[in-house]
Amino acid sequence: MKKKIHPEIHEAKFICACGEEFKARSTRKTIKVEMCSACHPYYTGEQKLVDSAGRVEKFQRKYGKKSGR
Repeated sequence: MKKKIHPEIHEAKFICACGEEFKARSTRKTIKVEMCSACHPYYTGEQKLVDSAGRVEKFQRKYGKKSGR
């Protein structure tokens, strides 16, 4: 293997939007994530809408129930 071409691997701190924190190894020291196993619907069994820039409301306005039909 060539020397000095591979990045250093550190003990990284992952911070989820729900507040959960866990450690793993990465080339970065701190990583912020939107979902983790503590809040992901697949692991918790709860359905959760993750709204990114008002997309849910935009969808509801466009395809939601319309009055008079």
